[in-house]
Amino acid sequence: MFIPGGATLPGPQAPRSTQGGAGGFSVAQISPPEADYRPCQPPRRLQKTRMDLDLDYPAISDLRKRAKKRIPHFAWEYLDSATGEETTKTRNEADLDRVLFTPGILRGEVAADLRTTLLGRDYPLPFGIAPVGMSGMIWPGAEMTLAALAERLGIPYGLSTVACHLPETVSPHIDKQGWFQLYPTRDTDVRRDILRRAKDCGFHTLVLTADIPAAARRERQRRAHLNQPMKVTPGILAQVAMRPEWALGTLRHGRPRLRLMEDYARTLANRPDGSLDSTKHMGYLLRTVPDWDYLAETQAEWDGPVIVKGVMDPGDAVRMRDCGVAAAWVSNHSGRQFDASPSSVSVLPSIRAAVGPDYPLIFDSGSRSGLDIVRAIALGADFVMLGRAFHYGLGAFGAKGAAHVAHILTEDIVSTLGQMGVRRPVDARACLAPSQVFPPAGPFSVPDTGLQNTSMPKTA
Repeated sequence: MFIPGGATLPGPQAPRSTQGGAGGFSVAQISPPEADYRPCQPPRRLQKTRMDLDLDYPAISDLRKRAKKRIPHFAWEYLDSATGEETTKTRNEADLDRVLFTPGILRGEVAADLRTTLLGRDYPLPFGIAPVGMSGMIWPGAEMTLAALAERLGIPYGLSTVACHLPETVSPHIDKQGWFQLYPTRDTDVRRDILRRAKDCGFHTLVLTADIPAAARRERQRRAHLNQPMKVTPGILAQVAMRPEWALGTLRHGRPRLRLMEDYARTLANRPDGSLDSTKHMGYLLRTVPDWDYLAETQAEWDGPVIVKGVMDPGDAVRMRDCGVAAAWVSNHSGRQFDASPSSVSVLPSIRAAVGPDYPLIFDSGSRSGLDIVRAIALGADFVMLGRAFHYGLGAFGAKGAAHVAHILTEDIVSTLGQMGVRRPVDARACLAPSQVFPPAGPFSVPDTGLQNTSMPKTA
């Protein structure tokens, strides 16, 4: 599946030659022809599987439809929903669709190079697997499956504090690709112990999630009667019975639980027996609302890069840069927290303009394709993380489906670059169509309101 030093997963057909042609992308088109590059082909069985999936499930939207039929309703509503009327979720997707490029012609054959460097580490692809809370409830064993996929592809995998499996359980699968997402804890000792455990398990990069100052309503989840810990009701049992593969997987991996939080239940609940109010789960008792002092304390306690996730304001990004935060993660939590938020992509250019060309920016929220990844990079991101997409793949076909998501994204990025006649995703910045939804208003200027955001300065 992973081509060492290259830039893509193998496509649905083996390349006919290194010179390209009408039959599809060749090895030379997908990766730069370097002397030490040795593409490795997957077993024929995997090639046939990928060929079948490419015919029947060529887009992530196809995987989403199948996943909905295989995941219990309560888990599906957790994965697929946002909050309120879900207008922020809709804006995220619609505003990405409004980012246009000018096609390139008469450029000759261009060898796409998807490799990138982020926080001092080299990655063969410009995207990774974002942390998703309760991932193992969406699909049994999701944390280990996605960590193993990230290790094989050589891309980052983020494990959430409120995952269903412990860092110690996921650790054997991540190799050097582990990021740990910290939901800010009320108890300092709990925070320090969580950070210690994550570091001891090989997670080298910390992601502090800062965009959850209050609990969101998430009405679809409420209507689905989603609770943690799960309450086994006749309705829940009926949903599970209709999803036999999910049920069998759950028997193997255990009931979805916030296992890391269970380790700290007595401390978090401040009760001798560790009991909790029925309306709250341990994840909420865990959390506090971080401030700049909290960020500074976390930076001091973590030996490695610290990323702050949930950045939507250029001023916050500048302050983070100046106080030593390794990267800003531009995100509105995919619309799950605040239904009046602007789309993540609409604020991305102004944040890039504010922090300058060299400060690392990570992006999420609304990406459904390789084209969307290129759009985000063209507007200033250095790297894109996706969560829902990989879980749609898991729900559709398990590990095979998650790998197919990576294949779809990679092929689409290569195709998108080919349409513009450029080699790298960052080169797409020069191909942005003249009339954009986020028109330029001068370098490093900050917009006043709405969608009229500035473009980032040109970078090499």
